[in-house]
Amino acid sequence: MRDLLDYTAWQRRLWLEWLGAQQMPVLEIAVGRSGDGRFETVGDLIKHIFSAEKRYVDRLLQRPITDTAAIPANNLDALFGFGDESRRDLRAFVEHLRPDDGDTLIEFKLMNSSITASRRKIVTHVLMHEIRHWAQIATLCRIQGLKTGFQDFLFSPAMGGDLKREQHTA
Repeated sequence: MRDLLDYTAWQRRLWLEWLGAQQMPVLEIAVGRSGDGRFETVGDLIKHIFSAEKRYVDRLLQRPITDTAAIPANNLDALFGFGDESRRDLRAFVEHLRPDDGDTLIEFKLMNSSITASRRKIVTHVLMHEIRHWAQIATLCRIQGLKTGFQDFLFSPAMGGDLKREQHTA
């Protein structure tokens, strides 16, 4: 879990830097007809990533679910500030999770369902959920002709290693 926490933290830094450097309002890019109707823009998807993380931590800690309605989906600083908050909470939860508690099952309501899962499975889901949505966002940006760069796990600093780009000569 810590490796995926590190990887997604690295991804978030890349996205924040990249989004801040763009000339067009990327947060306003429409998700389009291929979406499921819950999100209209890239900003909505980013808000969803961070909101889901926050709400799962709320469930894991058995506290009231955070209302994220007031967080603007079109403000980069507000979005990623909220993302920093949700990540601090998740990381603190993982750091304090004892090995024997990871497999403890909890039950919670999600939409119209009741789910039972281990704490470890829930945290893993949160991290995979984020990774999938960043890939979705990258695809939406590429469709608009924007190059988002490589974000593969292999290129990240998670688990060590290094990436050295070779210089090509003409």
